[in-house]
Amino acid sequence: MAMHRVERLIGDRPLIIETGKLAKQAAGAVTVRYGDTMVLATVVCAEAKRDTDFFPLTVEYREKFYAAGKVPGGRFMKREGRPSRKEILTSRMCDRPLRPLFPKGFREEVMVHVLVLSADKDNDPDVLAMVGSSAALAISSIPFLGPTGSVRVGRIGGRFLINPIYKQVQDGDLDLVMSATKDAIVMVEAGAKEVPESSIVEALRFGHEACRQIAEMIEELVRDCGVTARFFEPAEVPEALREQMRAKFAGPLAERLQIREKRERAGAVILLREQAFEQFGQAEDGEEGYTKGDIAAAFEEIEGKAMRAMMIAGKRCDGRGHKDIRPIACEVAFLPRAHGSALFTRGETQALVATTLGTSLDEEWAESLLETYTRKFTVHYNFPGFSVGEVRPERGPGRREIGHGALGERAFEPVLPPKEDFPYTIRIVSDILESNGSSSMASVCGATLAMMDAGIPIRDPVAGIAMGLIKEGEKIIVLTDILGDEDHFGDMDFKVAGTQHGVTALQMDIKIGGLSDSVMRAALDQAREARIHILREMLRALDRPRPEISQYAPRLLRIQIDPAKIGTVIGPGGKMIRSIEADSGAKVEIEDDGTIIISSPNVAHAEKARDRILGLVAAAEIGKVYSGRVVSTKNFGAFIEFLPGQEGLCHISELADRYVERVEDEVKVGDEVRIKVISIDDQGRVKLSRKAVLRDDAPPADGGARTSFGGGEAGDRGFGRR
Repeated sequence: MAMHRVERLIGDRPLIIETGKLAKQAAGAVTVRYGDTMVLATVVCAEAKRDTDFFPLTVEYREKFYAAGKVPGGRFMKREGRPSRKEILTSRMCDRPLRPLFPKGFREEVMVHVLVLSADKDNDPDVLAMVGSSAALAISSIPFLGPTGSVRVGRIGGRFLINPIYKQVQDGDLDLVMSATKDAIVMVEAGAKEVPESSIVEALRFGHEACRQIAEMIEELVRDCGVTARFFEPAEVPEALREQMRAKFAGPLAERLQIREKRERAGAVILLREQAFEQFGQAEDGEEGYTKGDIAAAFEEIEGKAMRAMMIAGKRCDGRGHKDIRPIACEVAFLPRAHGSALFTRGETQALVATTLGTSLDEEWAESLLETYTRKFTVHYNFPGFSVGEVRPERGPGRREIGHGALGERAFEPVLPPKEDFPYTIRIVSDILESNGSSSMASVCGATLAMMDAGIPIRDPVAGIAMGLIKEGEKIIVLTDILGDEDHFGDMDFKVAGTQHGVTALQMDIKIGGLSDSVMRAALDQAREARIHILREMLRALDRPRPEISQYAPRLLRIQIDPAKIGTVIGPGGKMIRSIEADSGAKVEIEDDGTIIISSPNVAHAEKARDRILGLVAAAEIGKVYSGRVVSTKNFGAFIEFLPGQEGLCHISELADRYVERVEDEVKVGDEVRIKVISIDDQGRVKLSRKAVLRDDAPPADGGARTSFGGGEAGDRGFGRR
């Protein structure tokens, strides 16, 4: 295969897509380069049709640590292993815009594999992986209705940027990743710092233009390669079967879809489906009937049309209007021993959310291509089978669970208290107990209440809502708070989380093309109305964070010391810090900048450890009186330890307010004495005076009150020295 290359300026840097040099055994392979970040995207297809009722697409994104000149961490394993959180989330972002763009009925197994070959410190490879996935499919013979372009949109100071570098993303108030064909947006994933809905629409419009340019680049590459996708004709449901089933089941289906309770409705529909299999699977004359796949496809087609017609007519399964939100029930402090908890129920979706507060030792360590870092805030989302009445084994979190957890983390990032004010590690766990639409947004609502119940001073409460859309011809209906069936048969799944001031997280998947800006704006505005309503309902249960954290949570005390004195606190071989922990019963954690976090369930224990540390690092203050211990005596004076590890000299002339012939006449080694710091020289040597303390403690000679010259002790000392 000949080499081909396309290049265009996207944002302020050239985007380069090449093919024909690497991985030539794949059905399609491209490299995508932006700056010094480069990915290889390949696609292969098992052309034998699988007997499944779904499209078996797999996307695997993997980061090679050599791409950034790093050796993977771990003491015993020095190679890449299971996919990281970043790799899983990027795999999902590559998958979501591709999946709707395969022909309906296509069932051949397709695998997209993306490798990060080079990573600079400016350009995130995730967007390049999305571009490469689309390009590899486009130049293959696999039927694909793309291509798509993908970009990241940032905003700094009100100005939008295409593919901002890492630092710009951190400095900005918007991090939006989107994919689009030349005609329509198909996927959006965003985190924002309370950005208004109108600005989100502007960002989508701005990013779509760049996506269009990338899609045109891929089309140019396809023309250069001269590849034509093979013809695919989906198996059609026999028209006779379709007509017979429509006559038999369209009416009963429309009636049963109006049953309000999900379980009862699903059971009624299943009975109809079984009747269809029984009736049409065997012909009346004894000959073989229609296949099970044809019957299932025809039944789902009739069910989908009935559901969509009902919604267009202004009816929904549970009797609500288009903008109505299901009944909401909130309960906090539901779990007696959790640091914070909430039970959030919206219709037939229910999330039990718990908050746990930990110390810096509980932070999650993560290793990326660029750095090893810790995460102080995590959201873990669990979706057990019983929540939807299914029997399935539990094998740990899947990609969907990890994706919904990440969406929750983005939703709260702008409202979390600064580490300096609230040094706790925060873990949120959402267990979905019942699901009928938008359990991820129920988790966000429950997490807000659980954090406030735990006493976390979040800046603003956050709520979330899932929106849907039905488009039939020119008629478009935006649905608030969609059910599972409305999601399945609808044209859009649009999740929006935010505060009363603006959007903090957004996730959108569109199954159709051609949505206008006005429809996007209407959906966002309708979502805001719903979000404000849900916030009001939530705040009825708990209107602000509790003033104190749970009695079962660890108490943290935070102090700052001179980094040069960290060694003093740790001691030789850690002897001192172990002694502090053993004596106080508290845990002491020291950071490189001199920040010390002391944790203990008992406040008194934490304070005891704090006092010892402050004593170790305290600096001598001129004029301050200390209690000290005589550690040695010389003929010219006594050395006294007045702070842990700090000694000073009390000259023989400063031992008493009279003449002293021998030091031992006044003090001996081991004596406890009170002394005052009278000077500290340039070399840090401290001079002490016992005489000054004795003089200050002595009663006035006339038995009356002493006169203060210059105010307090400083004036007395000055007068006495004269």
